[in-house]
Amino acid sequence: MQIEYIDISPLPFVNTDLEVDGTYPPVVEAFRQKIAAADSILFASPEYNYSVSGPLKNAIDWASRPTNVWADKAAAIVSAGGGFGGGRSQYHLRQIGVYVDLHFINKPEFFLNAFQPPLKFDSDGNLTDAETKDKLKEVLLALQAFTLRLQGKC
Repeated sequence: MQIEYIDISPLPFVNTDLEVDGTYPPVVEAFRQKIAAADSILFASPEYNYSVSGPLKNAIDWASRPTNVWADKAAAIVSAGGGFGGGRSQYHLRQIGVYVDLHFINKPEFFLNAFQPPLKFDSDGNLTDAETKDKLKEVLLALQAFTLRLQGKC
């Protein structure tokens, strides 16, 4: 399994005035090509006001413009935070996914209360907790299996 981090911070705010003759700004087109080439998508995002972050919603919107490059992709969501560990944003992301034709794995779900002992991350932000690593591995293996099933390879 290979995971590529895609930086969404360079994407401009969605603005259809930036679409010219069916083309997008180069940074948007590069992002869309990466999504189109991916076998599946792993979303990892904080929760803001019970929802997904603004930059993530912006990225979703750019990739859903014609031709929707999210369509028929397998996906999974992981989140970390306080309280419910970003769970409400995950449920909102699942709602958005319905419209853009993403297919999320149902289980296992991964919500991490990052502030509950024992410490989950070191001072550099690296995940150190063995139990949490095992749970994350379960999500990745489930995503891999679901991706292969959707592609008809198993």
